[in-house]
Amino acid sequence: MLPIHFAPLQGHTDDVYRRTHYQLIGGIERYYTPFVRVEAGDIRSKDRRDIDPKNNIGVPVTPQVIFKNAKELLFLVEEVEALGYQSIDLNMGCPFPLQAKHGRGSGLLAHLDIVAEVANIIKARPQLVFSVKMRLGWENAEEWMAILDILNDTPLTHIALHPRTGVQQYKGSIDEGAFAQFYENCRHPLLYNGDLTTLEQLHEMEERYPRLAGLMIGRGLLARPSLAREYTEGGEWSHEEHIRTLRILHTKLMEEYARIVKGDAQLHSKLRSYWEYTEPLIGHKLYKKIMKSGNLRNYLSAIEELQ
Repeated sequence: MLPIHFAPLQGHTDDVYRRTHYQLIGGIERYYTPFVRVEAGDIRSKDRRDIDPKNNIGVPVTPQVIFKNAKELLFLVEEVEALGYQSIDLNMGCPFPLQAKHGRGSGLLAHLDIVAEVANIIKARPQLVFSVKMRLGWENAEEWMAILDILNDTPLTHIALHPRTGVQQYKGSIDEGAFAQFYENCRHPLLYNGDLTTLEQLHEMEERYPRLAGLMIGRGLLARPSLAREYTEGGEWSHEEHIRTLRILHTKLMEEYARIVKGDAQLHSKLRSYWEYTEPLIGHKLYKKIMKSGNLRNYLSAIEELQ
């Protein structure tokens, strides 16, 4: 049985969601915060709130940072360490153009000189532990080869690899051949990340790559919050159990968000995003009704139809 890591998704897996998921469902080895970045010379207040240890008590969480150069990384590492964290995840995989085209996330993979500087920063901080989440490359699915040469000589707890390029974003096929090559050449514990949505897929990856250190799942867990729990318990839940879990998680999230979100319109917007990946479980008709609910009253009415 492989450990399951919950990949971060901007706008979804904030501190409220992580705490609530861990308390009510679990099955997760480690959660990662949505990436923290430098903006106007500082960390955004919403990101500071998200990684504040007071908002993550009892949850196995690692802050993730995204950066375009050594200067940004140094600033972020110092800020995160000052909060008391000892582990930091480096985002070298985000495919979204707003970040990648400025050299952050997967865009960083096209700059070997900066990756080398990153490695030196890690080596100079033995008091901290670092991990890397990455893709095969930015434009070229072979860029990982030169990157891995650097990372193999850098102290890391693990590497999580999503076997697509940055320019693919989430389109096109997973490059299974490239992942197999990476798997054979990586000297660090390796996590597989990408398009995992069913128990069958999790077991298949476990059998195909016996030296894997874990699986990292993001959208698959938002679509099916119990996926990791089902895997660790060794059995698939019924449709009724899935719906009950969605209801319980939603009720608690609504209570928590109502305390920190101002006004019905903002609460409606926040809660509606909870269902963004759940269409396979709740059906197209109800999914469409929730997405088009327009206001909190109509939204809550739509939720009552969940069955």
